[in-house]
Amino acid sequence: MDMIEAVIQPSKLDSVKTALAKLGILGVTAIEVKGYGRQAGHTERYRGAKMDVGFVPKIMLQICVKPADKEQAIHAITESARTGEVGDGKIFVCPVSKVVRIRTGDVDEAAL
Repeated sequence: MDMIEAVIQPSKLDSVKTALAKLGILGVTAIEVKGYGRQAGHTERYRGAKMDVGFVPKIMLQICVKPADKEQAIHAITESARTGEVGDGKIFVCPVSKVVRIRTGDVDEAAL
């Protein structure tokens, strides 16, 4: 199993959720986060002066998938979250050694 963590623009959340649902991936955790990468935050004018706002609002999605679903999920996220502009986000993939569904005690793929 793999944990996919995708940092995306908040405006793309619905389209990513829809794309994953079409694949049958329904278990997604969405967390409101702030960060910056190459876009290095942004600046705004306040009373005529430029001010560095710093961190940009993003959404981090956590999705645990079976190995057979990993590449399809990554492709769906990439295609549905892409605008072609700086700040579209990133996807990180890490191995997961164990999953347990608390309610039933199901483990690993049965717990997904």
